[in-house]
Amino acid sequence: MTIRFVGTNYCGSQVQAPGFPTVQLAFQDALQEVLGERPDVKCCSRTDSGVHANRYCISFESDVAVPAGRLPIALNTKLPPDIRALEARLVPQGFHARYDCLKKRYIYKVWNSRIMDPFLYGRAHQFVRPIDTAALEQIAQVFVGTHDFEAMSSSKRDAEDTVRTVYEFHVTRRGELVIFSVTADGFLYNMVRIMVGTLLNAARGRLTAEEIEQVMRSKKRINLCMTAPAEGLYLDEVFYPL
Repeated sequence: MTIRFVGTNYCGSQVQAPGFPTVQLAFQDALQEVLGERPDVKCCSRTDSGVHANRYCISFESDVAVPAGRLPIALNTKLPPDIRALEARLVPQGFHARYDCLKKRYIYKVWNSRIMDPFLYGRAHQFVRPIDTAALEQIAQVFVGTHDFEAMSSSKRDAEDTVRTVYEFHVTRRGELVIFSVTADGFLYNMVRIMVGTLLNAARGRLTAEEIEQVMRSKKRINLCMTAPAEGLYLDEVFYPL
């Protein structure tokens, strides 16, 4: 099932300790109301508090005879208004939303103006310094390819293997809105937010492409590779072989 959500009111996508609202918990509650059972759901990714999703995939098994095409409509009557079910389809037995994923695309939204758009409050990061998108896209190519991204991840990561392949990284502008778009075979904890934070410091003139390459080779995080706020981050697309 593909869903879409605004993450502002949630402590991330996946279930945590009791008392913490998450997207997975809200989805399971809606499933229980619609199906009369509470399937074990598999999430495509673990997103942080405040992170949004344009398309987020969840897989689960159920013996309840409800046509897949009718599930989104039924679930949307039970889900909170900041979570919407978009579509559902049958997949082969054993399909896993996370482990069968080939690649993911994240986008990060930056409002590049001294006056914040109130409609993007909580859904984009405000950055007042001028952004040369062509220059930043060129610098962003440092991240493209297969690299060790240990220096671009949080120490809280639980992945031992820090090598990932970034297929593309683009920086585009739509008026005052600057969008960072990155596609990879997988992402480390806070990896996208740190890469964007690093590029924003490059926009401030504090880092060059060569210095970022040196940081990557050192595998050591530096203060200038800051973590951009969660509010601008969106899981944009999840790609499967189906």
